[in-house]
Amino acid sequence: MQAVILAGGLGTRLWPLTHQVPKPMVPVAGKPYLEHQIAELKRQGADRILLLTAYLGEQIERHFGDGSAFGVRIDYSREPEPMGTGGALRLAREKLANAFLLLYGDSFLPVDYAAVYARLVSDPAAEGVVVVYDNRHGDTSVPNNMALREEAPGGALWVARYDKTKTPDPALTHVEAGVLAFRRAVIDEIPPGKVSLEQEIFPKLIARGSLAAFPTRERFYDIGTPERLARIEEYFRQ
Repeated sequence: MQAVILAGGLGTRLWPLTHQVPKPMVPVAGKPYLEHQIAELKRQGADRILLLTAYLGEQIERHFGDGSAFGVRIDYSREPEPMGTGGALRLAREKLANAFLLLYGDSFLPVDYAAVYARLVSDPAAEGVVVVYDNRHGDTSVPNNMALREEAPGGALWVARYDKTKTPDPALTHVEAGVLAFRRAVIDEIPPGKVSLEQEIFPKLIARGSLAAFPTRERFYDIGTPERLARIEEYFRQ
């Protein structure tokens, strides 16, 4: 199982901390955040990792190298300029496996990665899978942005709508939790240039009924703001 990590974000909400350090390398509990994420992947047996870097990416590449010091195999794809989540994947297409796990380089969710991957590869109707979390289990401070539909009573769950506008909507019952899986064929639908995977590709898959939802009761953490950074620091120290 290949794990791909989007690690090119600017981290503007963490300035001045990210003026000279890329967001995934921000220290958390005594080590760069990305080390925690890679350690969790290794623990779960995902030892083939592709890092998609951009802003100050040379720092990430210098620190992790080929991954051997961390017990994994790491390859890289570097954006010449910020290309968005979709653009970064399009650039890395030739290095992607036929099916792959996708993680954001600023969030942490210790869900069963193999089960997420299996949800994708075991169902021919699924082109992508998104792990989703219900904020009623423990508020993440991230507004719900996904509505789900059930294939049949007790059957598979699929994403019916994705909406990141901040207007409260009771139909949006879950939030994207930062772990996904995709078939490489989906990448062929990403147009050239700067592209958002969430805004450009999610709607296409939802319209086709092929974006599966994988619910979890495990809350996620992220390093997107100073407040959230403090919470994930506490999580790892505990």
